[in-house]
Amino acid sequence: MSEVNNNYLLKELQDKFPNEILEVSEPYGMLTLVVETHAIIDIVAFLKAHNTIQMNFLTDVCGIHFPDQTGKELGTVYHLHSFTNNIRIRLKCFAPAESPVIPSITSVFEAANWQERETFDFYGIVFEGHPNLKRILNVDEMDYFPMRKEYPLEDQTRTDKDDTYFGR
Repeated sequence: MSEVNNNYLLKELQDKFPNEILEVSEPYGMLTLVVETHAIIDIVAFLKAHNTIQMNFLTDVCGIHFPDQTGKELGTVYHLHSFTNNIRIRLKCFAPAESPVIPSITSVFEAANWQERETFDFYGIVFEGHPNLKRILNVDEMDYFPMRKEYPLEDQTRTDKDDTYFGR
C-alpha cells in the first residue's frame, strides 16, 4: 500500500475523473481541485468510499462569490478530511449567478444538510436534491443574499467621515 499524499490523491482522481477536473493547485500544501459541477457528488462519494483514501469527514461546505468571473460567479467549497491518513482536500465547483444550481451532497454526507442550508441562506446557491432547503439564519422575508458582493462596502452618502484622515 502506498502512502496517501497529495500526489496519490491527484493520481487516483485523475484516473477516475479525467474530464471532470478543471484546475489543480496546492496552496499552503492542501490539494485544491476545481471540478465540474455535475460531478461533485460522484467525486465526493469516490473519496469517501475509496478503501485507501477514506475521506470520511466533511469539515466544511461554504459559498464564494466572484462577481467578475463571468459565468462562474457563485461557487461552493468543500473541505474533506481523512482521519485515517491525516490528509485533507479542498474541492470547488462553480455556477452562473443567473442559475446558481449545484447538486447536494447530502446523500453522501448527511452533515452537509445544515452547511448547504447556510450557504443557500447567505449566497443563494440552490442545492439540487437537498431534503429541506430553506433559510436557516436569516428571516424568510429577505429578498437578497447578504454575503454576495453586490453592494458597496461603505455608505457613499456619509458626511461625518473625512477620508483625508484615513490616507485616502
